[in-house]
Amino acid sequence: MPSKKIVPVEYRRAFVEAALAGVEPMSSLCRRHAISRVTGYKWLARFREGGAAALADRSHRPQIPRGPREVKTKWLKQAVALRRRRTTWGVRKLWEALRRAHPQAQLPSRSTLWRYLREEGLITPQPARRRAGPVLPRSAAPVAERANDVWTMDFKGYFRVGTGALCQPFTVRDLWSRYVLAVEHVAALSDEATRTVLTRLFQCHGLPRAILVDNGVPFAGVGALGLTRLSVWWRRLGIAVHFTRRGKPQDNGAHEQMHRILKAETTKPPAQTLRGQQRRFERWRTDYNDERPHENLGGRVPTQLYHRSRRAWHVPEPLRYRCGWNRVCVDKDGRIRWQGREVRIGRAFIGEWIGLKPCAEANTETVEIYLGADFIGQLDPSPAQEIRPAQYAGTGRRRSRKILPRQG
Repeated sequence: MPSKKIVPVEYRRAFVEAALAGVEPMSSLCRRHAISRVTGYKWLARFREGGAAALADRSHRPQIPRGPREVKTKWLKQAVALRRRRTTWGVRKLWEALRRAHPQAQLPSRSTLWRYLREEGLITPQPARRRAGPVLPRSAAPVAERANDVWTMDFKGYFRVGTGALCQPFTVRDLWSRYVLAVEHVAALSDEATRTVLTRLFQCHGLPRAILVDNGVPFAGVGALGLTRLSVWWRRLGIAVHFTRRGKPQDNGAHEQMHRILKAETTKPPAQTLRGQQRRFERWRTDYNDERPHENLGGRVPTQLYHRSRRAWHVPEPLRYRCGWNRVCVDKDGRIRWQGREVRIGRAFIGEWIGLKPCAEANTETVEIYLGADFIGQLDPSPAQEIRPAQYAGTGRRRSRKILPRQG
């Protein structure tokens, strides 16, 4: 079969000159030159737009990029330029920006765009998520049958005094007797500030058997069992720690009701200074404990029922583990050395000695991690660099935070 005949430029020029002369109809002129009317009108339009030079041979390659290589070259240049201008934007925002700039174009998918940028070194893949750890049954809420069985504590919402300074009251109360042990402004919602207040209370009133708190900072975190350095300290003192359910303030409803009274009687309006507000807190606490009768106490006042705990304040004793367990200290970065590599345990356990117990299952190198008698997670022989933390059933990973406005 003969190859397709290529029409020379002179042949096209002769056709255009005959068409412009208008002597012969377009249909017969196209039949005589053995071309279609579509081709004939195309040659004529090209001559009118660009003159004789426009009749030169053109590539049959598509004008728009269609192959994978052409598509990549076109969009990669624009994506790279946009990413370098917007270094904090992710792939979704970059893709939306390209879509707005080229509303009629067919963009590559987000995953393809991400692959382009990763090949250029402009995006670093995030490490794989760690495997979920063991799930432990949630213990029942503590029941107070006598004084110092359960202490409840929380931060009452912040407010500003007359000078504009931020006041953040930290409150502690005995659940059974309703005795308010402390209402004290703290400079920050931190472990150090809270621990200072609690150390003074423990030395004065002794230790409770259990503490009930919500899932906010600094009480709860996102690591093993939701513990933080503060709640680990409580456990080291032999105090059981119970967290309320997330988004369920009614689990600590008696404490929230006390906050409502505190707010109504001490903050409307607030004092002029922080020192004056603290004096107002102390007067209110004395009145609440010594003068205010409580219906749930049969009309008695909390002072009539509360007494100092028999569990005296003491420095936590060193943790001991069974024979055959490895005893390792968590360093200042929350890591330990295990099988020749560093493994992240969590900043909640900084400075603590943890026990590594070989798993009872045969043919496995999995290690169980304990803080004293508390099971806090597992370590696998996989290349993962983190603990598989134990969590209570129904506990999410997201940590609730109290957002404070700027000072001044």
